[in-house]
Amino acid sequence: MKVAVLFILSCLVWVGMVKPSFPEQEKNPAFWYELAQRSIKNALNYQDLNKNIAKNLILFLGDGMGVPTVTAARILKGQLNGQSGEEAQLEMDKFPYVALSKTYNTNAQVPDSAGTATAFLCGVKANEGTVGVSAASVRSQCNTTQGNEVTSILRWAKEAGKSVGIVTTTRVNHATPSAAYAHSVDRDWYSDGDMPSEALQGGCKDIARQLFENIPDIDVIMGGGRRNMYPKNISDVEYPTENKHNGTRKDGRNLLAEWIDGVKDKRGMYVWNKKDLLSLNPNNVDYLLGLFEPADLAYELERNKDMDPSLTEMVDVAIKILRKNERGFYLLVEGGRIDHGHHEGKAKQALHEAVEMDRAITRAGLLTSDYDTLTVVTADHSHVFSFGGYTPRGNSIFGLAPMVSDVDNKPFTSILYGNGPGFKLVNGGRENVSTVDFGWISYSSFDSKAGFPVPVLTPRLDFLFQF
Repeated sequence: MKVAVLFILSCLVWVGMVKPSFPEQEKNPAFWYELAQRSIKNALNYQDLNKNIAKNLILFLGDGMGVPTVTAARILKGQLNGQSGEEAQLEMDKFPYVALSKTYNTNAQVPDSAGTATAFLCGVKANEGTVGVSAASVRSQCNTTQGNEVTSILRWAKEAGKSVGIVTTTRVNHATPSAAYAHSVDRDWYSDGDMPSEALQGGCKDIARQLFENIPDIDVIMGGGRRNMYPKNISDVEYPTENKHNGTRKDGRNLLAEWIDGVKDKRGMYVWNKKDLLSLNPNNVDYLLGLFEPADLAYELERNKDMDPSLTEMVDVAIKILRKNERGFYLLVEGGRIDHGHHEGKAKQALHEAVEMDRAITRAGLLTSDYDTLTVVTADHSHVFSFGGYTPRGNSIFGLAPMVSDVDNKPFTSILYGNGPGFKLVNGGRENVSTVDFGWISYSSFDSKAGFPVPVLTPRLDFLFQF
């Protein structure tokens, strides 16, 4: 069974002087009549519900992947495959069931990824910035942790005898994955080096430590976050000369060494690069820890394809290990850097991250069966990301609108952000974007190659049609 939570096909009515390009068959009304009949027939077939009990559950979470992102990613996927794009289908579009959901934090209209992760993994709404604790906990106040812990579906699955896994493109102790195993009143307590002294004295544990101690036998863990596992100033295996990647722990513990020692007699394996990951035999591995970067993984467009695996490759290995359990498995997969791309106003990065997650969904479908596997695709919040401008059919999703603004008579990109410092000023007016490289992978209206500053975090938009 497959469920997509709110995937609405959106469209734009094109009005303009440019003749649109589209398949010749679309001129024939019979094409649309037949397409409608097939769609209705398929929908009626779904009335015979799959009533099997799912043995396996895969939750795909696109962080920050709101409706405009889904629509733009669909077009991008089609254009990458040589189509005009609008007629393409994401893998999630093919799912037979769709639902609407709205979200908020108990203390915030606009939610963050920590409180929402607690909601969709633990079933309990929580305060912004907290993971695995109820709303009785107060952010950054250690003494409000004890007694307010809530447990996640990952723990429930483990206690039911299933294998469990976490795969993310962020740090494995980032907001979304941490709600699966941690109880922390502050999502930013990645290691004890990030915690105030009063929190440490109060007995609170950092999230990296909780990853290995709270649920000791998580079968598969893959993502980034190496530096939070090493003692302070220990150099990174991949970047030994870059101090910014050194370990951050103050307690002197080497959590990686401790994990490796703990699984040495249980067919466990630790990997930190793509070659080692793809060379292992899943049949000979029961526990896998893969940490491929000191912090978050690189964007898909900037990924070192020789050193770092893609999200699809990680999902492939994870499922092959987890599915060996006759009782089934639970797997959380996060496309976490969709969110980061939008935070930085870099639409090209965000949308390619979304397309990569779609590839991972496709791969998961090939490795599992609808008869015993429930796959859910959703998101935790959206962003102030939109596109418009009456673009013609087949217009590059990263291109310009076909007309100029009626305010300043200058061209504009069809993709727009409603946050950040806004457009670049040149001689007191808006920059003429047709004279710059708006196809650059990290282009944004407020981050040009000339060196305009990028905000680390910009506000995001929440709205009713929420995941």
